[in-house]
Amino acid sequence: MSELSFVLVKSKMGHEMDVMNDILKIDGVKEATGTFGQYDIFVKVEASTRQELDKIITKKIRAVPNVLSTTTLPALPGKRQK
Repeated sequence: MSELSFVLVKSKMGHEMDVMNDILKIDGVKEATGTFGQYDIFVKVEASTRQELDKIITKKIRAVPNVLSTTTLPALPGKRQK
């Protein structure tokens, strides 16, 4: 079974679409949706191991230009819809 997390991303004002488009190019990112409120982008990330998932978030998503901060919500194991 794969590992799943949701990442809440804050981006620099005016760069939300650029950040979202860059995030969508990252292997392991399954979805990215713009949001209103405290966070700008809601990202679904999936990987085969927890270590791979952590690497995607810390080394790739956080490295995208104009990303100010991220908050990661690890998903609990369980039945998932495809």
